[in-house]
Amino acid sequence: MKVRHFLARERLQSLLDRLVEAGYEVIGPRVRDHAILFEPLSAVEQLPVGIIDDQAPGHYRLERTGSGRVFDWATGPQAIKPLTFAPRETLWRSERQPDGRLVFREQPPEAQPTAVIGVRACDLAALAVHDRHFLHDAHPDPHYRERRQNLFLVAVNCMRSAATCFCTATGDGPRAQHGFDLALSELDDGFVVEAHTQEGQAILDTLETTLASHDQLEQVEAGVERATRQQTRGLPDASLPEMLQAAVDHPHWQSLNDRCLTCGNCTAVCPTCFCQTHVDELSLDGKTSEHGRQWGSCFDPDHSYIHGTIIRAERPQRYRQWLTHKFGTWVEQYGRSGCVGCGRCIAWCPVGIDVTEELDALSKAPDGEDTP
Repeated sequence: MKVRHFLARERLQSLLDRLVEAGYEVIGPRVRDHAILFEPLSAVEQLPVGIIDDQAPGHYRLERTGSGRVFDWATGPQAIKPLTFAPRETLWRSERQPDGRLVFREQPPEAQPTAVIGVRACDLAALAVHDRHFLHDAHPDPHYRERRQNLFLVAVNCMRSAATCFCTATGDGPRAQHGFDLALSELDDGFVVEAHTQEGQAILDTLETTLASHDQLEQVEAGVERATRQQTRGLPDASLPEMLQAAVDHPHWQSLNDRCLTCGNCTAVCPTCFCQTHVDELSLDGKTSEHGRQWGSCFDPDHSYIHGTIIRAERPQRYRQWLTHKFGTWVEQYGRSGCVGCGRCIAWCPVGIDVTEELDALSKAPDGEDTP
């Protein structure tokens, strides 16, 4: 069993300072535009002190409490994904030479050592999915690899769940299980800290800590258990890949025609979605061009465009593609569901579509009986 230490609250700044001294740019949760976003962080006063999040379908609000805790919120709209899989980046440039030849130059990925504080278990699980696709595939992505290898991750075990969380149903939280360097469990007077890698241990050794007491460890276990009990959403008991395959013609899909806006919010905030599109931008003088990659979405009509035909022209078809891939065919591709139970797609859907309710409806035959 790993030795766990206790870092007093007034010494949290020392963690940031040691990371900076080790050469990392520190990224952490900060309140901006009424949401918690991961941005450059230099002082603990910039953290969301005494802030909790109230989340529901189509609803996200921050509330102030009298607490001194800085990680008492569940999730913001995004966490790790933009730091590894960039929303937009240039892959290569081309330049026309005076003799008419085209010269292509690869655009090297830009990455610097970055420490991210406040990473949740659901986002670590999503990162593992991205690693499977971008790193461990037959053709590793050099841009993703460069950013990923420069990450130092400080996880935070959840002591509170939002109403939209269901990571217990996917097996991904609320306790961080893998993929981090250091893990924090927040108590009123400080943090129980444990190292998971040699890099994490090296930072931990520079901090002024004490061994965590039996009482402090019990408080951590009680907090994680409380976050577990707070989750009320779940998934159908049936095998989701088989259930969704059987429900491909279910009439419930058509009900989404009057609800889903195909805005793509769910795919933008989802920590595992990695659809992308490639664009070329030509300079005004026609001498240079840039080939870039940017986030895409299966809700975009162009996503299913093939030679003059949009295969999924109707809105219910696009939602069916997303849901069936996320919970069904993803399992065949990666050995697990593409959902980590973070609940972001529920909170940030402008019309409040709840993925857990949709799956429940699809698991039942039109007459109300369970599907085979």
